[in-house]
Amino acid sequence: MLMTDIPGAREELERLGLFMHVQVRELVSRLTPEARVFPQELGVPSVSDWHEPLQFHHTMTFRGARPETVSPAEMGQRAAKALAAAGWAVEEKVTEAHFITGRHDGVVVQVRISKISNVVLYQAKTPSLAFHTAEVMVKPDPVRTPDTLRPGYVLCYECDGLGWCSSCWGRSWIPDVERGRRRCPECHQDRVCPICRGAGEKHAATLQYYERGYYPGLSGE
Repeated sequence: MLMTDIPGAREELERLGLFMHVQVRELVSRLTPEARVFPQELGVPSVSDWHEPLQFHHTMTFRGARPETVSPAEMGQRAAKALAAAGWAVEEKVTEAHFITGRHDGVVVQVRISKISNVVLYQAKTPSLAFHTAEVMVKPDPVRTPDTLRPGYVLCYECDGLGWCSSCWGRSWIPDVERGRRRCPECHQDRVCPICRGAGEKHAATLQYYERGYYPGLSGE
């Protein structure tokens, strides 16, 4: 598996994540200061897209409570004003709740203010960035070859000495057009060949009758 780091990508995502964290903390302190303790750490980025090259982003969700003296509409106005004052592009939408969405430098912050309860939900995410170039899959070297077989053994009829799963080559997953990756249906994430369990060879004397059919030279023994 060959891939190359993209210079500065991790640092840029960290910068965007810290910016998002600070902005949401400031918004919470302005709108719902009685909310529970705000998380001090940004946390690690998560995979946002499993297609190659993998994309990563930072996300966060925080729940606050609207004071009883403030209506949902007024809380929405406060959120919009606070974001606009900080230089965010602001969109407002009212459906089953008041949605205030701010965008800045690719970071998206949304404040959802319930009409039927006092819940104020803060959700934010950074843009998605790849840390590496697309992964080039290289077939691994076999664990056994005709020259390295132990006495009395034959190459595995399933993997021909590879040892690793012949479908995923030991990755535990295979590419998927829709989801990017899916669990290998051959080894079920065991990574190794399901017949020889990674040995790359089979003991000729213990082969089952049907297995001998894979080895014409042994069929009459």
